[in-house]
Amino acid sequence: MLRHSDKRFLLFTLSLALCAAAAIVVSTGMGYMNIGAGDVFRVIGAHLLGDRELLAGLESTVPYVVMDVRLPRILTAALVGAGLAMSGVIYQGILLNPLADPYTLGISSGAAFGASVALLASVAGLGHFPVPLFAFAGAIATLFIVMRLSTFNGQISAQTLILSGVIVGAILSAGISFLKYLADEQVAIIIFWLMGSFAASTWTGVLMVGGVVLAGTMIAMYYGRDLNIMSLGRRSSDSLGVETARIRITLLLIASLVTAVCVAVTGIIGFIGLIVPHLMRYLVGPDNRRLLPASILAGAILLLLADTVTRAVLPVEVPIGVLTALIGGPFFCLIFRQKQKGRSYE
Repeated sequence: MLRHSDKRFLLFTLSLALCAAAAIVVSTGMGYMNIGAGDVFRVIGAHLLGDRELLAGLESTVPYVVMDVRLPRILTAALVGAGLAMSGVIYQGILLNPLADPYTLGISSGAAFGASVALLASVAGLGHFPVPLFAFAGAIATLFIVMRLSTFNGQISAQTLILSGVIVGAILSAGISFLKYLADEQVAIIIFWLMGSFAASTWTGVLMVGGVVLAGTMIAMYYGRDLNIMSLGRRSSDSLGVETARIRITLLLIASLVTAVCVAVTGIIGFIGLIVPHLMRYLVGPDNRRLLPASILAGAILLLLADTVTRAVLPVEVPIGVLTALIGGPFFCLIFRQKQKGRSYE
């Protein structure tokens, strides 16, 4: 028999999944050309089943708009939101810092620097470099530097972790500015990409992000119980048989890989990994076995809604990275202020 709390969590998770599915369908119908939910289902069904008769009575442009223009962008937004939220849960759980996320730790900036190098190399005619690979290398290098700066006597200092991320992020921002200078006339390519956008989303990107996020989710869920034990401290986790060092490295690499692929596909999108885990922690509690799936679904919904607003509601499309920064910046200040108040009473 399931406990009452388990039933509530299952109901909550199912509700989030249904909301995510509904948001995808509704968002697909919104835009310059309004398309009803029934027509969206008909187009998707026709492509999945290979039955062209389902398209009878529809304008010839509707299938193209749904399958080639809107759906890749919408699915990419949902998957990137899920991936960044999952990375935020992992970073906060391992580093025991409520302010940790791919953006504040400088991981996103590191991935962006690596991807900018790949873009510049391609612009300079030196061949086509895989942007995700360079982004991953930049993310891992940044993670190593930030962790190194925050480690004293073999222990990670939570007090200096965010400061280290800010310092490294500032250095990387200067490096990105230099790369933009070198790009000369092609600088618009890097600038547009850095602001974050789903406008160039393709089915190839959907498959790449989807595969990485799915694999990362399975690995993170597998280590969910160990992540809970690690929150008790290294001594406690080691005494309980958890291989703290190996699991920490594994999860940090997974979170960095997911962040790198998301940044490589869409550019820098900040604060999703900070906001979502906090909101879900209030609703489902600190158990990472519950927090991970709830945050993944909520992250998908939040970023999808934000992209839909900038794409179909606002008169001018605002880069999604700018919009999430405007929303997440004040939220970050609120969390930081609450943390400082809590410390003052200790």
